Amino acid sequence: MPKEAFTKKDLQAQYKERQIVGGICAIKNKLNHKLLLEATVDLQGYKNRFAFAQKTGSCIHIKLQNDWAKQGAGQFDMEVLEELVKDDTQSPEEFKSDILTLKELWLAQLADQIFY
Repeated sequence: MPKEAFTKKDLQAQYKERQIVGGICAIKNKLNHKLLLEATVDLQGYKNRFAFAQKTGSCIHIKLQNDWAKQGAGQFDMEVLEELVKDDTQSPEEFKSDILTLKELWLAQLADQIFY
């Protein structure tokens, strides 16, 4: 079966039309149960960065650096707590603001947790 040939213009159009999903995720240290709560406008990109950091042993966030180096990347898990899909009418700034508001709600909800 022949592959479809996409032009650079086709690929750019597909990229612009993709659904943008941001959200809130928690990186949890399995040993001390500390959490790092992260807000991102590109949830899939963040998942990819976390997976890459675990494979290479490089730390994903400076707040985790000491524990990451001492305990190893394998002692950390990432969990998506909530996803938010960008509405076509939202500007990038509005979407980011909504994501940050969502993070504040999660911080309040997880107030009894230990954070980095």
